Formats: sequence, structure tokens, C-alpha cells
Amino acid sequence: MQSRILAENDGQRTYALVLETGDEVMAALQEFADRERLTAAQFSAIGAFSDAVITFFDWDKKDYIPNPVGEQVEVASLNGDVAVAPDGSRAIHIHTVLGRRDGTALAGHLAEAHVRPTLEVILTENPAHLEKRYDPESGLVLIRPEH
Repeated sequence: MQSRILAENDGQRTYALVLETGDEVMAALQEFADRERLTAAQFSAIGAFSDAVITFFDWDKKDYIPNPVGEQVEVASLNGDVAVAPDGSRAIHIHTVLGRRDGTALAGHLAEAHVRPTLEVILTENPAHLEKRYDPESGLVLIRPEH
């Protein structure tokens, strides 16, 4: 993965990240967030994957259902954020829409994906911290802006 800072103003930094063929998206973004010590950021991206696993949160089961995607797909939309998890680690949360050859789309939480040939990410870090807290109703760890 290549990265470059595009702008820095009043504690806000904007980066361009370019992932290349074979890069695993979640691992690359986690490494970047850890290296830059991000505590609050949002990002969007376009590109393509050789394969992916997207998930759907089943409210009744309080668990994610995996949906493997074993084909080349276009990344029509990828949006996500970085926040601080309850244990102090950096949590990456991504939603994506993937386009198939026939024009149909798949959507969900991104769990894993391999880039082919590129993924172009614009990430903006905010100077404030965003923290996640456990939500007993959903069983999820969710961003709570008041903390």
C-alpha cells in the first residue's frame, strides 16, 4: 500500500491510500490506522477486488452471516470509519457495494477482500476522538459521540 498526506489543517489530515493487487483491505487499513494512531476518521474508496467476504448482521441471532464473493467485482462504493474500541484498539468498520459483471450488486459489511488491480482510498482524520461502547440491545460495539 502506498500513502500520501494531501492536506493538513487545524489537526485534520487527509490522506490518499492506494492498495495494489493482492493487498488484503482490512489488514492494510488496520496497519495504517495503527501506524498513524488514528482515533477518529472516515474514508471512502473505489476500485476492484478479486474476491471478498461481506457479511450481514442478523438482528435475531445477534451475529454476522458471511457471504463469500469468489469472483472479480467492482467496488462501486466503500465507506467506513475508524474509532477507538473499548479495549483501546482501533476499530475499522466498512460497508461496501460490489458490482458483478452482469450489473447486479452485492452489499454488506466488509470482512475481507483482496485488491485487484487497485483500491483508491481517501481518508480524513479528525482531531477529536470517537469511542465505541458495548450496546446490550444489539450485542454490538457502537460509536457513542458523547464519550
